[in-house]
Amino acid sequence: MKLVVAIVHADDAGPCVTSLTDAGHEVTRLNTSGGFLQKGNATLLVGAAAEQVDAVIAVLRSRARSRNEYLNPVPPMAEPAEFFTPFPVEVQVGGATVFVLDVERFEKL
Repeated sequence: MKLVVAIVHADDAGPCVTSLTDAGHEVTRLNTSGGFLQKGNATLLVGAAAEQVDAVIAVLRSRARSRNEYLNPVPPMAEPAEFFTPFPVEVQVGGATVFVLDVERFEKL
């Protein structure tokens, strides 16, 4: 048994969950936020047999797409006399960060 932990962009979470459940996988969604960009994410937990892991990752790959967006950076702490004008920067968002963990024991109660 494996536990697939996938961190996806909030915009991709709904389509990922729908596609995974349509494919017969049970999914738990946890709403999280990223540290660097302070953007909404979702962490998806999927329990799967070892032979199903590639299918789970294929669904995630098809639904969690990376893309470029323009974001205003969070201003740094400035001295009172300083003036900071944020300007949009292009960053890559989306995609998925996936971890596959061995599960020593699983019980459904």
